[in-house]
Amino acid sequence: MPEGLFAGVRVVDCAMLLAGPFAASLLGDFGAEVIKVEQPRTGDPLRHLRPTRDGVPLWWKVTGRNKKSVTLDLRRTEGQELFRQLVAVADVVVEGFQPGTLEGWGLGWDELQRVNPRLVMLRVSAFGQTGPYRHRPGFGRIAEAMSGAVALIGYPDRPPVHPGFPMADYTAGVFGAFAVAGALHERQRSGLGQCIDLALYETLFRLLEFNVVEHDQLGMAREREGNRNAYTAPVNTYHTKDRQWASITASTQAVTKRLFGAIGRPELIEDPRFATIPARLAHHDELDLIIGGWLAEHTMAEVVATFDAHDVPIAPIYTMREIVADPHYAAREDVIEVADAELGPVRMQAALPRFSRTGGRVRWAGPRLGEHNGEILGGLLGLSDAEVAALAENGVI
Repeated sequence: MPEGLFAGVRVVDCAMLLAGPFAASLLGDFGAEVIKVEQPRTGDPLRHLRPTRDGVPLWWKVTGRNKKSVTLDLRRTEGQELFRQLVAVADVVVEGFQPGTLEGWGLGWDELQRVNPRLVMLRVSAFGQTGPYRHRPGFGRIAEAMSGAVALIGYPDRPPVHPGFPMADYTAGVFGAFAVAGALHERQRSGLGQCIDLALYETLFRLLEFNVVEHDQLGMAREREGNRNAYTAPVNTYHTKDRQWASITASTQAVTKRLFGAIGRPELIEDPRFATIPARLAHHDELDLIIGGWLAEHTMAEVVATFDAHDVPIAPIYTMREIVADPHYAAREDVIEVADAELGPVRMQAALPRFSRTGGRVRWAGPRLGEHNGEILGGLLGLSDAEVAALAENGVI
């Protein structure tokens, strides 16, 4: 296989938990050498979160994949000096501490830039490095709440609902990897690195499509609509005869016409209540009764086959049980098996997306804490075995 997109790029990941580490993980999937710097003895907090199997943290196995684990106490003078040495031979640093923390250790952007003028530094925090909230602590859910996204999730007569996974963290990770790639590309022209200030709340805020301009021009603040939306219909989830949930979206006039044909009601496209998108939005309740009534009389297999035959978008709402058994997931090899010294074969998501020449791959799952101390401190930084042993004895690594 050709080398990955980021082959030859060295990333020092000293972030914790999710957003920054996920950005580094994406870079590692596509060939970057990722050195994960962790606190001695405890490591990344992700190592201590459920789920586990026989005491082995499963979440860590995915987020820590393709990374080399090095322990280093950045609160100690010796640890700070070794970190600077790593930065001197790195291309990228990813950090996720509360703003001001690294500066207090003498490891802020100004200092690291002097160590390595070509350095790209990704700084991830809940609210960013500037602004009145910059010193507030925050996790993904806090960012989700303030981004405007959670206000849109759920039903209007019920409390707002957070997503069932850390959406702000993983969205920020994608933005972070994109930003690092862009900064590395620009560095080829300028020869200089730069600092990237990534706030968790801003990445979700950026995804809120037309909500800002709608508020600006129409004075509207969109609210929760359940599984419907305010700009097209029919859009909803429906229960089938065999008690499964299906998601249907007919966003255009042509698709809606085909949907009406699929449920045996082609005449509905001429009904004044359903003839146009504005009319369908005004009569969404009636429309849902018709569509939902038809689905309730058919199994999921019958519904999918019928809609496919009429070229109407539909999908069963999958849990992980359905995903791992689905032939399309299997054909595209979306779930791969990785050998692991602690768990044996372990399955996880493949490196995505796919490239025609320089695709990503998972070389190993999340390593043991400090597994690569010898390779990095001895091999890369040139410390002797005695020096590494002394650092361990003194609690620096």
